[in-house]
Amino acid sequence: MFQRILVVCVGNVCRSPVAAAMLRRALPDRAITSAGLGALVDQGVEPTARELAEADGLDVSEHEARQLTPAMLQEADLVLVMTEGQRRAVADLSPAVLGKTMLLGRWLDDGQGREIPDPYRRSREVFVHVHQLLDEATSSWTSKL
Repeated sequence: MFQRILVVCVGNVCRSPVAAAMLRRALPDRAITSAGLGALVDQGVEPTARELAEADGLDVSEHEARQLTPAMLQEADLVLVMTEGQRRAVADLSPAVLGKTMLLGRWLDDGQGREIPDPYRRSREVFVHVHQLLDEATSSWTSKL
């Protein structure tokens, strides 16, 4: 069973903290954290992402972005990334974890899988679309976990 789940994106201020909060709500008995490949260290959730998360009943107020480390990857039972490029970057950082690193959107599009784009510095519409994708992706994972 996957007890320790790590959600990864780039800055750790938009996608991964919100997806982690969604997973924590659905799986309160698991240890679910997030980190970024190029984290905006110590920053909170980006304002639009935070507004959408809070409107969805998620509490992301305590989040502080943190940089992904090989130790974090090794401690996790499952690593969820947003893109194939991030999956390769995780493998570059810690080759042994590639087998437990999967796309967050793995089960979307009838199991074909889908990358989740970065909304950072984009329009509110992009944030809304990404929030919806995160919700669908985390829901599909919780049914598998």
